Amino acid sequence: MYKTISNQIIKQFRPCYDPSEVITDETEELSVKQWVEKYRNIVPAKDILWLLLREEFLSRKDLILFSVWCAREALKLIEKPDKRSVEACNVAERYANGEVTKEELLAASDAALNAAQDVDRYVDHDAFYAASDADYAAVHASNAALAADYVAVHTALAADHASDAAYDAAFNAAHYASALADAHDSASSYIAARDIVSHADAARAATRASQIDYLLTYFE
Repeated sequence: MYKTISNQIIKQFRPCYDPSEVITDETEELSVKQWVEKYRNIVPAKDILWLLLREEFLSRKDLILFSVWCAREALKLIEKPDKRSVEACNVAERYANGEVTKEELLAASDAALNAAQDVDRYVDHDAFYAASDADYAAVHASNAALAADYVAVHTALAADHASDAAYDAAFNAAHYASALADAHDSASSYIAARDIVSHADAARAATRASQIDYLLTYFE
């Protein structure tokens, strides 16, 4: 398991662009935490998560637990999260710790999927997507636990999907909250619309930053 990051290590994972375009020192090799702290304002947050959410850096258990954390953060954005999604996170965490059976995990995963599909489509557009994204984050968290018994890369992908769902839920929740605040007098104005999107973008960026902050605790 890698404890350091260098351009040579990054290139092994076939990124979509050459890391040498951003990190010009080909001889540099830093600890994971040092590398992230040095480059997090240069390398996009999504790319940092893409790099670290794999078994070359984290154990399967840690990938599951990170997925659960992302899902719980997404569920916090919903006023009344579905109990099935909350329970899926709890069961996935207990499964990672060897406390429940695969059958119990499968049941919780199926229930979380039903919760995501049962979101009221007649509520506001952004409220619907925020709730749906939060529920799917819980689904991905339980899928990460299931994937650990099969192919390692699926665990990493599920962790990545859980972080994406939390990221999107933050955008939609902020968009919805801003729209409600501005609806009484300026919902139709260009300035209000621009401010709403700006607020939502900031919320989503903050979510990525918090995900990286939390992920770094695994490398201390």
